[in-house]
Amino acid sequence: MSTMNLNRSQDEAELEAEFQRRIDNEEKIEPKDWMPEAYRKNLIRQISQHAHSEVIGMQPEGNWITRAPSLHRKAVLLAKVQDEAGHGLYLYSAAETLGISREELIDALHTGAAKYASIFNYPSLSWADMGAIGWLVDGAAIVNQVSLQRTSYGPYARGMVRICKEESFHQRQGYHILMTLMEGDERQRKMAQDAVNRFWWPSLMMFGPHDSDSEHSGQSMTWKIKRQSNDELRQKFVDQSVEQAEAIGLTLPDPDLRWNEERGHYDFGEIDWDEFYSVIAGNGHCNRDRVAHHRRAHDEGAWVREALDAYENKRAAARTA
Repeated sequence: MSTMNLNRSQDEAELEAEFQRRIDNEEKIEPKDWMPEAYRKNLIRQISQHAHSEVIGMQPEGNWITRAPSLHRKAVLLAKVQDEAGHGLYLYSAAETLGISREELIDALHTGAAKYASIFNYPSLSWADMGAIGWLVDGAAIVNQVSLQRTSYGPYARGMVRICKEESFHQRQGYHILMTLMEGDERQRKMAQDAVNRFWWPSLMMFGPHDSDSEHSGQSMTWKIKRQSNDELRQKFVDQSVEQAEAIGLTLPDPDLRWNEERGHYDFGEIDWDEFYSVIAGNGHCNRDRVAHHRRAHDEGAWVREALDAYENKRAAARTA
């Protein structure tokens, strides 16, 4: 190794050591700070996946805006879908601070290079699904995202503060839909139970594979991008969901679900990991439809982006003149 390469390696090692020291001391990393390239790429992967999930997640709920059972329910659902669009905006903006463009992020989604939460590849078949998605899907998101308010990257952590507040509203909205249905007639109660039966296991899959099988989990924990492991977060979600389900008379579809006094947690059955990996590989019920719909909307909105660019160019020219 040449002297120049040796010095470069030593400098790099010192920078990485200082970087890890800041992480260990709970200092936030900001966009202009030095960071390892692997840290930057890991963040882009996680934040963009999170952003894509928020935006793709608008589709199964947007499908029910015109079919909501009352004007009040329609207004609430419309507000929720609008919130999800805002969450995507916050997260895309945070990803852009890492040196990647919005166009690159969207292109990665359209080509399949970037993923989004597997849960959104399941169809929403009834109004009760709006309750199950709000209670279970947004509930799982909150469990994961509360810890992300303390993630090591500053723009991501700050964006999560507002997102978590709004997700809490979404979770309560979904729970209220199910609670109302469970207070109705037999047909309505069956509808609520059916929705929970279909969304329970996909909700557990949202936390990702077991920690031992996760490609990125270990390094993300070292860099404090993630603050809790996949399995820890999944257990927390199960523990809180059992009591919430019992309170309104719902049954969670897991025959192995029972309280473990020794562990102080609920034991639960094994996830169908073959299904999980099949869905994230693009073979879910709605994978192709979700991406095709997003691509079509993106193409149809091109004129808006072009108009904004023209307006900004005109303003810049005026300032220069």
